[in-house]
Amino acid sequence: MQQAAPPRRRPARSLRRLLLWVVFLFVAALVGFWSWNQPFMLRARLMLELSRMPAPTSLPVPVQGVAAARVADTFGAPRGADRAHAGVDIFAPRGTPVVSTTVGIVSSIRDTGLGGKQVWVLGPARERHYYAHLDDWAPELAQGDRVEPGHVLGYVGTTGNARGTPPHLHYGIYGAEGAYDPLPLLRAESP
Repeated sequence: MQQAAPPRRRPARSLRRLLLWVVFLFVAALVGFWSWNQPFMLRARLMLELSRMPAPTSLPVPVQGVAAARVADTFGAPRGADRAHAGVDIFAPRGTPVVSTTVGIVSSIRDTGLGGKQVWVLGPARERHYYAHLDDWAPELAQGDRVEPGHVLGYVGTTGNARGTPPHLHYGIYGAEGAYDPLPLLRAESP
């Protein structure tokens, strides 16, 4: 008994399928390229850019008019019985502008907890920069905004658990391993 030969593919049909796949992939690539360059993808592009950037080795003081030499090293100091200070306090008159230390995305604006009125900025190396105890936020500041160094985020105040203390900004940086002392970076920026 003779076995039937397998059916032969028609070269024209295979070529047509191949061409359809090539056209489909080309159109998909064009749509992807077009989408990536649209304003609605700005945050995704910035997130990718920030994740590729190294962590900063120096930063400006985030309170206008305050020199790094005036900032006390209070990182790790006890705060109550169950926690340590996870940043530095930068004292200045109420209402002094607080500015971003890095390029980044405003990831959160909230009024809650120990920090009171606060702004979180996602910066280079996906580190989170925390600005707390603000008297108020900058007008028009919104979650998702791109900020540059020097962009006003808010104003020095005493909100949250800072009520009853002199006006100040609590500034902290959170990397992959948690909070770390920002003061060496602030002092590295000073002349």
